[in-house]
Amino acid sequence: MTNADLLYNYKVMEQIGYANQPENLDAIFAALADPTRRAILSRLSSGEASVNELAAPFEMSQPAVSKHLKVLERAGLVERDIDQQRRPARLKAEPMAEAVGWLEEFKQFWSSSFDQLDGLLDELKKAETKGPQNE
Repeated sequence: MTNADLLYNYKVMEQIGYANQPENLDAIFAALADPTRRAILSRLSSGEASVNELAAPFEMSQPAVSKHLKVLERAGLVERDIDQQRRPARLKAEPMAEAVGWLEEFKQFWSSSFDQLDGLLDELKKAETKGPQNE
């Protein structure tokens, strides 16, 4: 993709209002795409934990869990401190709130679409209970 293509794409995104979205939204959704990382986030929702504590329920090595944590850190979903020899990880709420906020923009669309589908299904049920007409 050339620089001109990227500039054009940015201009399109700017016109439709997408350019104003949080910068790390792609990283957040990429991090959330992996079930292991979602499980790590679920565990961290109950409190901070070390890599060893996070690795315990999984059948994977501590370095593998550390790689998942680094992806979560880059997305801003997790932060880690140095506490003597351990580096406990804890959940950060703000990036998740940004992702939820972005998804909320589509809530009205989906609600409206489901309402229309419900109406159509009701009409089909009524037509079906009336049976064939003019027989």
